[in-house]
Amino acid sequence: MNPKIRELLDRIAVLEEEVEQEFARRRQALHADFEDRRVRFEREVLEQQRRFRNGLWAYLRQSELRHVLSAPVIFSVIVPSLLLDLVVTAYQRICFPLYKIPRVRRRDYLVFDREHLGYLNMIEKFNCAYCSYANGVIAYVREVAGRTEQYWCPIKHARRIYQAHPYYDGFVDFGDASAYSTELRSLREALRELKQAQGDQLD
Repeated sequence: MNPKIRELLDRIAVLEEEVEQEFARRRQALHADFEDRRVRFEREVLEQQRRFRNGLWAYLRQSELRHVLSAPVIFSVIVPSLLLDLVVTAYQRICFPLYKIPRVRRRDYLVFDREHLGYLNMIEKFNCAYCSYANGVIAYVREVAGRTEQYWCPIKHARRIYQAHPYYDGFVDFGDASAYSTELRSLREALRELKQAQGDQLD
């Protein structure tokens, strides 16, 4: 990889870590505790949150007709989401060991913690769980696809790709035939090192 690009990517990684640290400070300021993948709020904070909760009947009365009418369409997406989740999970469990690619931990992408928010009613919590699942599946599939692409075709596109997966920046430049022939093996090896780094702790 071009040294200048490597330097820029390293700087981006440092900035991303600083952003995450700032998020952590913000969570601490809101008195949220995280233990064993669970969220716990201080009692006073939770009681304060509940004062902002909209009751079920009030929530339903205030719902806009367009939201009610579009709900069946929104929730119909659960069927392809479940199917995609199932197929991709089966795919990586069968194929990744053959390629010596570390499996993606599904639980790292499917996060359900909004249920602990005292200012959400039951309908809002259900909606949040649905959104968490749908977006989590997409992120999970993206990670599986990214690792697969690094193994089989780690070549950048000629056109700019928006919101590319995290492996894409390390791919070989479009049209660089010599780099592809020499770097393919090392890019595959990098996936094996990822397996060692994460300890292959899977759900």
